[in-house]
Amino acid sequence: MLQQMRKFSKSWVASLFLGALALSFGVWGIADIFTGTVDTTAATIGSVKISQADFQREYQNLIRNQSARMGTQITPEQAQAMGLGQDTLERVISRTAVDNEVHRLGLTATDSAVAEQVRTIPAFAGPAGSFDHPTFLRVIERSGFTEQGFIDAVRSDTAREQLLGATKNGLQPPPGYARALFNYLNEVRAVHYVIVPPTSVGAVPTPTDAQLESYMGAHPDRFSTPEYREFTYAGLTTNDVIGQVKISDKDLQNEYELRKDQYQIPEKRAVEQITFPDEKSAAAASTEIQQGKSFEDIATARGLKASDVQLGELQQADLGAERGKAAFALSEGAVSKPVKGAFGFVLLKVAKIIPGQNKSFNDVKDELRKDALTKLAQSKINDMVNAFEDAMAGGDDLAKAAKKVGMKLVHVKSMDRTGLAADGSKADVPATPDFFTQVFNADVGVTGDPFQTQDGSAYVLKVDGDTPPKLKPLDQVRPQVEAEWTNARRQTGLIDKAKALAAQATREGSLAAIAAALNTKELESPGFQRGRPSDPFPTELVAAIFEAAPGTAVSGKAAKGDDYIVARITGVAHPPPMTAAEPQYRQFVAQIGSQIGDDIPASFAMAARKRQGVTVNQKIVNAVTGSGS
Repeated sequence: MLQQMRKFSKSWVASLFLGALALSFGVWGIADIFTGTVDTTAATIGSVKISQADFQREYQNLIRNQSARMGTQITPEQAQAMGLGQDTLERVISRTAVDNEVHRLGLTATDSAVAEQVRTIPAFAGPAGSFDHPTFLRVIERSGFTEQGFIDAVRSDTAREQLLGATKNGLQPPPGYARALFNYLNEVRAVHYVIVPPTSVGAVPTPTDAQLESYMGAHPDRFSTPEYREFTYAGLTTNDVIGQVKISDKDLQNEYELRKDQYQIPEKRAVEQITFPDEKSAAAASTEIQQGKSFEDIATARGLKASDVQLGELQQADLGAERGKAAFALSEGAVSKPVKGAFGFVLLKVAKIIPGQNKSFNDVKDELRKDALTKLAQSKINDMVNAFEDAMAGGDDLAKAAKKVGMKLVHVKSMDRTGLAADGSKADVPATPDFFTQVFNADVGVTGDPFQTQDGSAYVLKVDGDTPPKLKPLDQVRPQVEAEWTNARRQTGLIDKAKALAAQATREGSLAAIAAALNTKELESPGFQRGRPSDPFPTELVAAIFEAAPGTAVSGKAAKGDDYIVARITGVAHPPPMTAAEPQYRQFVAQIGSQIGDDIPASFAMAARKRQGVTVNQKIVNAVTGSGS
């Protein structure tokens, strides 16, 4: 829960660049007043207004960050489904509420502290590995910030962390609370148990037709015919029109020139660098490497972390004349002799060689032609769809409009949600699930709007009829229904028997009579801890064992197979007393204190929001996120 509360806690500035300034803002319910005015303010917290532009920047940066983490570009539809708009709104409101408290208390960050924060952000490092002002400007511009705006944001983050850090740093739980929680989490239990197999229930009586029909009615999804739809659709695929478009070699050559950077890529190298104040110390380190020390050993001896020596994946020109020549003369894993650098002498190591490529026009001509023809075909499809809509607007029906523009017309008598006809054959439809979805979402009797499927094809459809699901006759599915009914009855009987045996074991204070009646052995478990499944006890049964009183019995399904278990708690042990000075206990107390401390900023922000008052202009929020609610 605490991790989830921290998930969306950071400002976008902190998310991108200031990981150390994590804020524990959770996802709180909004008890705010929603308005629908023409004001372009997205939200008001106290007297501070969040403009539509600022909210949009936050939203777009959150999408960009999430896309980078997922390794794929999030579409607007996916962003809505993931609730990123609401996450952005919650974060902006909570952060602003805390900022208002920061201003009220007169907290601020000095210019030197802000400058140091900015200069140490890795994203602003240039080719030499140090802060680079042009790189800084380029990066923040992509995120929608001016230089002063970004500095102000860093200043706010730093001041905010001063306040929130003061609320949580060094927090320790009361000794009694910590001890009780430590004992609870480290409690160990053991049980005596017996296995109750399904055969112990005995034979299940033959069901009557009324019982089978009742079971079918309770589980219609397993015993009904599918829903079928009859429909007519007009379609256009890339293959339908690709023969109607052409492209010249000259156009392909122009396309190659535009995309040349994709085909002619210089070699890059992952370069690491250790800087020395003079050539003598660099030469001494080089000698040590020749005598067996590693590059990493030298870096560690100089107090450098891995991130301190990594320059990134660079082209030769990025390193300048001397360093570039030296680095690109090395084999992978090799270390250079001392090289004159910008701030002294350096040793360079090539951690990885990323080969370049040089594909000529002839090498990629076929690929370019295929891509170009596909794009032209898509444009042709769009033109034909527009002509189709014009024909429909002029009074033509689906068939006439499709014939007029050259769309293929197909009538499908029946199709279920998997693309099969009523006779079990494959329906004459595109093999794309998004087409099936359109068919079953469409209104009956209405010619829908044109839509595209994932492969770029365009379709228009009209659903002519709908056959809803209906229960199959019992005789048609009798074996399946009887098997399921029997298994369900046996399962119910097994659950009831295991519960009854657990009650008997609790009354008798023993499993001996139960084991004898089942003709099985009474088994003993080793000790196990709360929340940790231990074969044959699954998580659910372990939880029941720890909830029960010592000496009583509980029942539950075994971890494997269809057996049930009756377990009687025979042993309860708590960890031996520890002093506050013992490392294990101190580590536990520190961990609990940290988790409690992470809750404090969340509570602080909630209180600040309530005290200051929050108003949300939902129309502006919807306009930014594309949401309809």
